[in-house]
Parts: sequence; structure tokens; C-alpha cells
Amino acid sequence: MDKLNLYRQLIQRLLTARAKLRSGSDPVESQTIFDTTEDHYQLVHLGWKDSNTRIYGCVLHVDIKDGKIWVQHDGTEDAIADQLVSQGVPKQDIVIAYHAPHVRQYTEFAVGNSNE
Repeated sequence: MDKLNLYRQLIQRLLTARAKLRSGSDPVESQTIFDTTEDHYQLVHLGWKDSNTRIYGCVLHVDIKDGKIWVQHDGTEDAIADQLVSQGVPKQDIVIAYHAPHVRQYTEFAVGNSNE
């Protein structure tokens, strides 16, 4: 299997596993959104906390661009980048895109391109 297909399957598996963590009695649902054509992957929470409070938000957003995994947003306690590394993805293939481009050089991960 080539690297991109491996990354696609790994991201989908990790997001699906996280979506299943919510309790069956929890009124907030977790949905995975996979755009396998353009390589955009999200985990979204939605529902009602009570009869007056609507919950909707992207918890995780990961893209694959230029052969690298770009973590666009990670609002979780367990960083998806660390999970990816533990599954064998090299740190140089992961860009923490929510860090400003000039800061990325100080992380253990890839910097991506300068226009992102």
C-alpha cells in the first residue's frame, strides 16, 4: 500500500475510534466527515446540551497535502499528531498547521511550505 492510502486509512480509523468514545446516553453526537477526494477529514460534535444550548463544532480537522498530514485543528486532550507518530507516521510527515508558519521550525514536526 502506498503512503497516501496508508495515511488516509490511518486518519479515518483514528477519527472513527474517537467518534465512538461518546456514551450512548450522551445527547451530543460525534460525526466523522471524510472527503477522500480532496483529503479533508473532520470530527464534529453536534446536538443539544439541554433544551436551550445547541452544540456544534469541529473538534479535529486533518488534511493531507503534498504528501504530508496537516493537523489544521485539534481541540482534544490527546493530540492526534502524537497518535499518528505512535502508529508509525514520521514526524517530518506531520505539519501542526494551527501553529504559525514561523513557529513551526521550533517544533519536532514538519514546517510545511512557507505560504501556508
